Amino acid sequence: MPVETRARTPNFDASRYHGLSRDQLIQMYRTMYLSRRLDDREVQLKRQHKIYFQISGAGHEAVLVAAGQTLRPAHDWVFAYYRDRALILSLGVTPYEMLLQSVGAKDDPASGGRQMPSHWGQPRLNIVARSSTAGMQWLQAAGAAEASLYFAEYPQALEQAKQAPLGQWVGHHADEIVYVSGGDGMTSEGEFFETLNTACLGRLPVLFLIEDNAYAISVPVEVQTAGGSISKLVRGFPALHIAECDGTDPLESYEVLQKAVAYCRARKGPALVHAHVIRPYSHSLSDDEKLYKSPQEREEEARRDPIPKFGLFLVREGILGEKELETIEGAVDREIIEATDRALAAELPAKESIARWVYSPDVDPTSATFEVAPSFSGEPKTMVEMVPLTLADEMERDARVVVFGEDVADCSREENLKVVKGKGGVFKATAGLQTRFGSHRVFNTPLAEANIVGRAVGMALRGMKPVAEIQFFDYIWPAMMQIRDEMVVTRWRSAGVFKAPVVIRAAIGGYLTGGGIYHSQCGEVLFTHQPGLRVVMPATALDLCGLLRTAIRSDDPVLFLEHKHLYRQPYNRSPYPGPDFTIPFGKAQVVREGSDVSIITFGALVHRAEVAANELQHEGISLEIVDLRTLSPYDWEAIARSVTKTSRVIVAYEDMRSWGYGAEIAARISDELFEDLDAPVRRVAAMDTFCAYQPMLEDVILPQTQDIVAAVRELADF
Repeated sequence: MPVETRARTPNFDASRYHGLSRDQLIQMYRTMYLSRRLDDREVQLKRQHKIYFQISGAGHEAVLVAAGQTLRPAHDWVFAYYRDRALILSLGVTPYEMLLQSVGAKDDPASGGRQMPSHWGQPRLNIVARSSTAGMQWLQAAGAAEASLYFAEYPQALEQAKQAPLGQWVGHHADEIVYVSGGDGMTSEGEFFETLNTACLGRLPVLFLIEDNAYAISVPVEVQTAGGSISKLVRGFPALHIAECDGTDPLESYEVLQKAVAYCRARKGPALVHAHVIRPYSHSLSDDEKLYKSPQEREEEARRDPIPKFGLFLVREGILGEKELETIEGAVDREIIEATDRALAAELPAKESIARWVYSPDVDPTSATFEVAPSFSGEPKTMVEMVPLTLADEMERDARVVVFGEDVADCSREENLKVVKGKGGVFKATAGLQTRFGSHRVFNTPLAEANIVGRAVGMALRGMKPVAEIQFFDYIWPAMMQIRDEMVVTRWRSAGVFKAPVVIRAAIGGYLTGGGIYHSQCGEVLFTHQPGLRVVMPATALDLCGLLRTAIRSDDPVLFLEHKHLYRQPYNRSPYPGPDFTIPFGKAQVVREGSDVSIITFGALVHRAEVAANELQHEGISLEIVDLRTLSPYDWEAIARSVTKTSRVIVAYEDMRSWGYGAEIAARISDELFEDLDAPVRRVAAMDTFCAYQPMLEDVILPQTQDIVAAVRELADF
């Protein structure tokens, strides 16, 4: 709480301190001291084995309390990093709340005991729950800033976001900005430069605070950053306001940050403040800085320590007396002792809470709510024609939906649309959407997959509904960190107060006669292995429409896999089923009834299984084909019914046989249905190699109809 005190100087002149009042200066010192003493208390608790991890913000306090004076709590959006304790205190998080996270308490507002200490999150203050991954926050901040501009343009989207689950935390202010911070080491991540590029392209209201303590764990800045200065390195970015400051001086930091924040609020573009701070403690308690910092370096850091420097400054300026300073420090120490005692006595999370918030508790895409019958109209459409029709209906229905990725727009140079037809994706899957809905809702991105997904996460955190496209599944890997460690974990790690229900569309699969290694790849099992992510792969135009609509209306992140070979096939076409048609996730389709052998499959193998069934029928073998349609969740009940019925089963999938998706299905059948089996479970899949460009080789590598026929014959004869 603020401490009332009388200054020795009777006539206080705020103009000498950049307009800061006496009370503000005193409060800044109190927060700095509070931050440091909380670090010290956590160090003590860790050594007493009462908490399990500690990472400090020591040495960063001055620039952070200055930031706290320029940002507006519950108004601006904050993507803080683990050394930002003093800022988080300034914004309104209490020492008790921080210590609840340290002990892993049930009522820890940041994560409910799921995250390490200093992983800040508080929805009532717009502090977005963060992860441990270095540098992923940059892109999410850009996406959040895009949401700021989008809500200003589309107020209907804001109202719809407020009505959606967790809408109580959705907000927007005309002059809000997005703060994002990190150490100099975090600027080495490619996402940092991708974010600067995006922020400058869109003139986004993002404030980048680089807290440069000259080390990334043990790696010094001259080894991390070419030239040793990140602010000099990025001076070529247009519309980027750049400033440096001594981050151990709160007044100099305040002056610099005040100008940077004003630049962002005026919508002139992004700003970057490069603050030179110190790190007087080791990186964390798992590190020992004495192993790589010289005694001379450590002595120099001690001389620059912002806590004693600012305390001495206040006394010399006559703003506080020494006894008043001691009174403030004593009150802080007592507050921390009281908060520690309360936190150590706090209730721990129940074991039953482990499975909570993996998926949305509000929208169940597997429920009967999504069983909506089709209302057909028009001529039959192919799968690829069904994509823009479905997206258009959802964009009409929900102003929060935006579509973006590489090449998805008709034409980024809108004036050219008068003389060109427009592209709409390499497969034409988004053709006409930009022309219909405008460039704010359908737009091209830089060629950078992490950029696409990271921005989508930031938008979704704000309540938007991004449908992002990864042009080829083969190139999804740069986005893997944003998917695995950010998008799918957001709800769980924040104890259900933040979410990122992004839909990622990706063209997948082979059978292209010329796709080669980098355009024919599968690998869906790497994503079904991720809790919190729904994974879908339809085999028909009708299923694509119903499942894509369910994906968009779901409240979970969804990877929606569209098989390239199936895009324009005549055999899987369907008339348009209407704007309300949905299919529940986790509900397989029995494509063909049979009695002798079951084939559990999905994607391009469905049709190959049908062709095989027609051939085997002439031999008196009756094949039952089950199309899973969604891979996570999958329909175990449908699998069990079919296997119990036929007692023989093949799991057919396009990916490599070893460690593939079918291995899990086969293992579970063996575990739980062993007594129903009359033969071993078989897998039909691709060879354990890569897909070749030469069509003759591709035919050998990928599973074909004859491979299914041969496997069925063997099982039938077993």
